[in-house]
Amino acid sequence: MPKLRLQGNPNQVRYNGQRALIMSDTPQPSPAVEVAFSLRIGEGTLNAKLDVPAGKTTLTELLPILQNFDSSIIDHVVSEATGAGHPVSCRAGCGACCRQMVPLSIFEAEFLSKWFSTLPVERQAELEERFRRALIRLKEAGVLDKIMDPNWGTDEKSFVQMAVDYFHAGVPCPFLEDESCSIHPIRPLICREYLVTSPAELCQDPSVHQISAIHLPIMLSQALYKMGQELTRDPRGWMPLIFLLAWGKRGVKPGDYFSGTGQEVLRMFMEHLTNEPPAAGATLMQPR
Repeated sequence: MPKLRLQGNPNQVRYNGQRALIMSDTPQPSPAVEVAFSLRIGEGTLNAKLDVPAGKTTLTELLPILQNFDSSIIDHVVSEATGAGHPVSCRAGCGACCRQMVPLSIFEAEFLSKWFSTLPVERQAELEERFRRALIRLKEAGVLDKIMDPNWGTDEKSFVQMAVDYFHAGVPCPFLEDESCSIHPIRPLICREYLVTSPAELCQDPSVHQISAIHLPIMLSQALYKMGQELTRDPRGWMPLIFLLAWGKRGVKPGDYFSGTGQEVLRMFMEHLTNEPPAAGATLMQPR
């Protein structure tokens, strides 16, 4: 794999000798310190520099930086694929994939729950109603009871079948508006990492049609799942996004268990970012 170089501020990437600026969705914390690191990915190396908080932070608070890092890697893999004649077919307005069960890490759940609490009361009520209706539809389709079964997901086969059943229920993500993601800048990492090059119409039923995916050399979502596994002793390390609001009412802060200076938290994250097998069911959204 060719080397990728990610600069911190300004956000600049070197990938196959090409330069590009990356627009950050969220401002960098201040004060910050630059951290340089290298990752072995297969037979290649990823060299990067990131600006992280100099003081104490948590894994959840570090998520905006990890989101931008993930998007930077994805953007340049997509650029390379496009140059090779395999452009991504995903577009705003094509929300077929937003009817899949989304594996949401507990840290992203904490992040989104905090964001949700800052919304106007009217907007919160609107989203709460969407989540409620989605859960009712999943209940009527017989999917919710399967998800709640403690024996669900004991093997990859049951995970895949659940993903198929969930998709066939046709329940859109509560954040989907006009077939586009209404939380696109802060969407989960796994949603960023789900990209296809096959015709968009095939996504209407990926359990039937052969879907061609963009191969990412590394997936940051997997590290969050593994850290969730470690903390909760759950073989999944994630929850279905549809449970976000119910989970958020518990007020738990899993990110606090991975805290320290920005450098220390980033090091913890990178230690979980390996090429080991993913967390159980973590590849549900990935095209086969």
